[in-house]
Amino acid sequence: MNFDPTDDQRRWRDMARDFAQSAIRPRAGQLDREQRFPYDIVAEMAGLGLMGLTLPEEYGGSGGDFVAYSLALEEISRADTSVGITMEAHISLGCAPLAAYGTDEQKDKFLRPCATGERLWAFGLTEEEAGTDAGGTRTTAELRDGHWVINGSKKWITNSGTDVTAGVTVIARTGTRDDSKPELTALIVPQETPGYTRGPAYEKLGWRASDQHPLFFEDCHVPEENLLGERGAGLRQFLRTLDGGRVAVAALSVGLAQACFDEAISRARERRQFGRSIAEFQAIQFKLSDMAMEIELARNLVLKAAWLKDRGRPFSREASMAKVFASEAAKRAADQAVQIHGGEGFMEGSAVARYWRQVKINEIGEGTSEINRQIIARSLLKQGAEEAKLVAQ
Repeated sequence: MNFDPTDDQRRWRDMARDFAQSAIRPRAGQLDREQRFPYDIVAEMAGLGLMGLTLPEEYGGSGGDFVAYSLALEEISRADTSVGITMEAHISLGCAPLAAYGTDEQKDKFLRPCATGERLWAFGLTEEEAGTDAGGTRTTAELRDGHWVINGSKKWITNSGTDVTAGVTVIARTGTRDDSKPELTALIVPQETPGYTRGPAYEKLGWRASDQHPLFFEDCHVPEENLLGERGAGLRQFLRTLDGGRVAVAALSVGLAQACFDEAISRARERRQFGRSIAEFQAIQFKLSDMAMEIELARNLVLKAAWLKDRGRPFSREASMAKVFASEAAKRAADQAVQIHGGEGFMEGSAVARYWRQVKINEIGEGTSEINRQIIARSLLKQGAEEAKLVAQ
């Protein structure tokens, strides 16, 4: 078993690390305080190929694999998870469905400017009563005279309201299936479509330099050819999209956990109590050891899930395992980093205070820890039933 990254994967990781530490990390605190979207940073990332890392080269992307993407995203998020979630939501949620299910014409029209990073794309799933429960979707779309007429709303949609956002893919109810469950369909909605508006940006605890808005659709007409994939296949597309997104959010969590460790070990070496560095105290050493072990375990879970995805093998269970463990490990790392900093860690302006605020959303976005544990358990029970059936034969 070879744990060494390929030359290409190493190149993406090192490029992302160099850029993140030089261009993002020094500005992360200021961007958080000002709640300002970093257009210049995103443009530079686009120029480096990071904003289209996994997207097809034929449409302007970089053609990298998911392992390379996970390594690069970890490094970007290590510097600032606001920038990390901008990159993740654009690639994994916004562009991935266009690349996977779009027609050649749709890819040329909508994916190409986003794969280069010139424009951003959003993914509209979550509503007041829908997210974890996609079947609770209330936004509707009715086919009339060659157009889909969309009515409803979405909330907490990342990258939906920037000056460079090109549009959103919306999940909407387009009918009722034979089993009485809602028929869910994905539709492409360009940004300036009449009837489509965005509400004010949210005031958030973390990810304050990223862009999230509520979306509103009132008799919003899009052409029939803006159907993404097959009618009624929206739920299946959404679930497959989220599998990849969960691996990516896990990579983001690893980056944040690593940033917490970086600050904690630096503080432990510098701070002196009772005439010596607190890094010499066994209690502090145990905290650092636990942080390092959990970060290594989380990183390996992420890379295994990414490796399976790259090989076209099932990875849904591994994606959920990586998402749950990495997000919760990051929360523990943030808590211990603040503890090691003592009172300084409780002060706004310290990096670890910012990390502590930012970390909670990792357990919620792209599938809560609770729903991911359900996914893992169902997979295990299904596997157990299949193995018992084979033994019985």
